[in-house]
Amino acid sequence: MGERLAGRIGVVAALVRSSFLVNAVYAESSREYGLTSQQGQLLCVLMAQPYGMGELGAMLGLAKSSITGLVDRTERNGLVRREPDPQDMRAVRVALTPRGSRLAEEFYVETCRRIEELPAGLSAAERDVLADLLGRVVCDNEVPVVFVEPHRP
Repeated sequence: MGERLAGRIGVVAALVRSSFLVNAVYAESSREYGLTSQQGQLLCVLMAQPYGMGELGAMLGLAKSSITGLVDRTERNGLVRREPDPQDMRAVRVALTPRGSRLAEEFYVETCRRIEELPAGLSAAERDVLADLLGRVVCDNEVPVVFVEPHRP
Protein backbone atom coordinates (compact mmCIF):
# COMPACT_ATOMS: atom_id res chain seq x y z
CA MET A 1 0.00 0.00 0.00
CA GLY A 2 2.25 3.13 -0.37
CA GLU A 3 5.38 4.11 1.50
CA ARG A 4 7.15 1.98 4.06
CA LEU A 5 6.78 3.05 7.64
CA ALA A 6 10.03 4.47 9.03
CA GLY A 7 9.60 2.77 12.40
CA ARG A 8 7.50 0.30 14.23
CA ILE A 9 3.86 0.90 14.96
CA GLY A 10 2.09 0.03 18.17
CA VAL A 11 -0.23 -2.88 18.74
CA VAL A 12 -3.40 -0.77 18.50
CA ALA A 13 -2.46 0.77 15.16
CA ALA A 14 -1.21 -2.59 13.88
CA LEU A 15 -4.45 -4.38 14.78
CA VAL A 16 -6.69 -1.62 13.43
CA ARG A 17 -4.71 -1.26 10.20
CA SER A 18 -4.57 -5.01 9.68
CA SER A 19 -8.34 -5.26 10.15
CA PHE A 20 -8.79 -2.54 7.51
CA LEU A 21 -6.44 -4.45 5.22
CA VAL A 22 -8.31 -7.74 5.60
CA ASN A 23 -11.68 -5.98 5.27
CA ALA A 24 -10.54 -4.33 2.04
CA VAL A 25 -9.51 -7.70 0.58
CA TYR A 26 -12.79 -9.22 1.74
CA ALA A 27 -14.81 -6.35 0.22
CA GLU A 28 -12.98 -6.56 -3.11
CA SER A 29 -13.45 -10.31 -3.29
CA SER A 30 -17.14 -9.96 -2.37
CA ARG A 31 -17.74 -7.38 -5.12
CA GLU A 32 -16.11 -9.64 -7.71
CA TYR A 33 -18.53 -12.42 -6.74
CA GLY A 34 -21.55 -10.12 -6.85
CA LEU A 35 -21.92 -10.06 -3.08
CA THR A 36 -21.83 -7.48 -0.34
CA SER A 37 -19.22 -8.06 2.36
CA GLN A 38 -21.98 -9.09 4.77
CA GLN A 39 -23.37 -11.59 2.27
CA GLY A 40 -19.87 -13.02 1.86
CA GLN A 41 -19.57 -13.36 5.62
CA LEU A 42 -22.99 -14.99 5.82
CA LEU A 43 -22.10 -17.56 3.15
CA CYS A 44 -18.80 -18.37 4.86
CA VAL A 45 -20.51 -18.85 8.23
CA LEU A 46 -23.14 -21.13 6.68
CA MET A 47 -20.49 -23.33 5.03
CA ALA A 48 -20.10 -25.14 8.36
CA GLN A 49 -23.80 -25.77 9.00
CA PRO A 50 -27.23 -24.11 9.04
CA TYR A 51 -27.82 -21.66 11.89
CA GLY A 52 -30.80 -20.01 13.51
CA MET A 53 -31.43 -16.32 12.95
CA GLY A 54 -30.42 -15.42 16.52
CA GLU A 55 -27.18 -17.36 16.24
CA LEU A 56 -26.37 -15.66 12.93
CA GLY A 57 -27.08 -12.24 14.39
CA ALA A 58 -24.76 -12.92 17.32
CA MET A 59 -21.99 -14.35 15.14
CA LEU A 60 -22.09 -11.49 12.66
CA GLY A 61 -22.75 -8.80 15.26
CA LEU A 62 -26.04 -7.72 13.70
CA ALA A 63 -29.35 -6.67 15.24
CA LYS A 64 -32.42 -8.79 14.57
CA SER A 65 -33.77 -6.44 11.88
CA SER A 66 -30.37 -6.30 10.15
CA ILE A 67 -29.90 -10.07 10.04
CA THR A 68 -33.47 -10.47 8.76
CA GLY A 69 -32.79 -8.00 5.94
CA LEU A 70 -29.47 -9.65 5.10
CA VAL A 71 -31.05 -13.12 4.95
CA ASP A 72 -34.01 -11.76 2.92
CA ARG A 73 -31.69 -10.21 0.30
CA THR A 74 -29.46 -13.27 0.13
CA GLU A 75 -32.50 -15.55 -0.13
CA ARG A 76 -33.89 -13.47 -3.02
CA ASN A 77 -30.57 -14.06 -4.80
CA GLY A 78 -31.11 -17.82 -4.43
CA LEU A 79 -28.08 -18.36 -2.20
CA VAL A 80 -29.74 -19.30 1.10
CA ARG A 81 -33.05 -20.77 2.19
CA ARG A 82 -34.97 -20.82 5.42
CA GLU A 83 -35.87 -24.24 6.78
CA PRO A 84 -37.75 -25.36 9.90
CA ASP A 85 -35.64 -25.82 13.00
CA PRO A 86 -36.07 -29.47 14.06
CA GLN A 87 -35.57 -28.47 17.72
CA ASP A 88 -38.15 -25.64 17.69
CA MET A 89 -40.96 -25.66 15.14
CA ARG A 90 -41.57 -21.92 15.71
CA ALA A 91 -38.04 -21.07 14.61
CA VAL A 92 -36.18 -21.30 11.32
CA ARG A 93 -32.62 -22.06 10.39
CA VAL A 94 -30.80 -20.57 7.45
CA ALA A 95 -28.96 -22.93 5.11
CA LEU A 96 -27.06 -22.60 1.86
CA THR A 97 -28.83 -23.58 -1.34
CA PRO A 98 -26.84 -25.73 -3.79
CA ARG A 99 -26.05 -22.56 -5.77
CA GLY A 100 -25.09 -20.75 -2.55
CA SER A 101 -22.87 -23.63 -1.51
CA ARG A 102 -20.97 -23.55 -4.81
CA LEU A 103 -20.57 -19.77 -4.67
CA ALA A 104 -19.53 -19.89 -1.01
CA GLU A 105 -16.81 -22.44 -1.78
CA GLU A 106 -15.46 -20.42 -4.72
CA PHE A 107 -15.60 -17.17 -2.75
CA TYR A 108 -13.97 -18.79 0.27
CA VAL A 109 -11.08 -20.31 -1.70
CA GLU A 110 -10.37 -17.06 -3.54
CA THR A 111 -10.63 -14.91 -0.43
CA CYS A 112 -8.31 -17.26 1.48
CA ARG A 113 -5.81 -17.10 -1.38
CA ARG A 114 -5.82 -13.30 -1.30
CA ILE A 115 -5.51 -13.07 2.47
CA GLU A 116 -2.73 -15.66 2.44
CA GLU A 117 -0.74 -13.27 0.22
CA LEU A 118 -0.91 -10.38 2.71
CA PRO A 119 2.03 -11.52 4.87
CA ALA A 120 4.09 -12.60 1.83
CA GLY A 121 7.06 -10.56 3.08
CA LEU A 122 7.35 -12.70 6.20
CA SER A 123 9.36 -15.89 6.53
CA ALA A 124 7.56 -19.14 7.30
CA ALA A 125 8.71 -18.88 10.93
CA GLU A 126 7.43 -15.28 11.19
CA ARG A 127 4.10 -16.32 9.68
CA ASP A 128 3.81 -19.08 12.29
CA VAL A 129 4.52 -16.59 15.11
CA LEU A 130 1.97 -14.14 13.65
CA ALA A 131 -0.66 -16.90 13.43
CA ASP A 132 0.05 -18.03 17.00
CA LEU A 133 -0.17 -14.51 18.42
CA LEU A 134 -3.30 -13.52 16.50
CA GLY A 135 -4.85 -16.89 17.34
CA ARG A 136 -4.34 -16.17 21.04
CA VAL A 137 -5.93 -12.73 20.71
CA VAL A 138 -8.92 -14.25 18.90
CA CYS A 139 -9.33 -17.09 21.41
CA ASP A 140 -8.84 -14.83 24.45
CA ASN A 141 -11.63 -12.60 23.16
CA GLU A 142 -13.93 -15.48 22.24
CA VAL A 143 -14.41 -14.32 18.66
CA PRO A 144 -17.09 -16.43 16.94
CA VAL A 145 -16.00 -18.71 14.11
CA VAL A 146 -17.15 -16.58 11.20
CA PHE A 147 -14.48 -17.80 8.81
CA VAL A 148 -13.31 -21.39 9.08
CA GLU A 149 -9.67 -22.39 8.89
CA PRO A 150 -8.57 -23.02 5.29
CA HIS A 151 -7.90 -26.66 4.50
CA ARG A 152 -4.19 -27.37 4.36
CA PRO A 153 -2.87 -29.82 1.76
